Amino acid sequence: MGYIKHLSKDKKLAKIIGNDSHQLTIRKNIPLRLMASILSQQLSTKVAAVIYGRFIVLYNGKEPKPQQVLDTPNETLRSIGLSNAKVGYVKNVAEFCLANNINDRLLQKLSDEAIIDLFVQIKGVGKWTVEMLLMFSLGREDVFAVDDLGIQQAMIKLYQLDVTDKKAMKANMLQIAQKWSPYRTYACLHLWKWKDQ
Repeated sequence: MGYIKHLSKDKKLAKIIGNDSHQLTIRKNIPLRLMASILSQQLSTKVAAVIYGRFIVLYNGKEPKPQQVLDTPNETLRSIGLSNAKVGYVKNVAEFCLANNINDRLLQKLSDEAIIDLFVQIKGVGKWTVEMLLMFSLGREDVFAVDDLGIQQAMIKLYQLDVTDKKAMKANMLQIAQKWSPYRTYACLHLWKWKDQ
């Protein structure tokens, strides 16, 4: 993988990369991926997978289009374990994607920043959610999730960051990550993996 050589210039990061390499995948049906990330907010991976499974069952096991989700009664969505707020947010995503003609082709043409600016307009969708979408569904290589708790914990440990001032700490993180560009997504993947070990 071409990125390893570049990231290994950072001696501390080089230590945790080892012989591991990561592949990014590009997935289809981005509006659905965004809905799925809302379904999984504040849930463990295991519970999130169960809820998503129930969600897909509502549409006979096929991935729904935004219009199908909008046509689904709120009670039906609540019956699979979604809170009122999440039902609202999922429908907000569906509505926004329909109103703005959002499709995979359009998103492929947009920059990371443009995609973040586009989706954070939706109530219930924050910058972190869009960053995860960029990394895990759109396969973008240079995303750095400064607000991600796991990334923060890993970098605090690896770079002995001072945590007394949150704002200064994040600025510090961004500065360190700048050196990893244009492969910041891969750096995040290695940091998460290292933290979980």
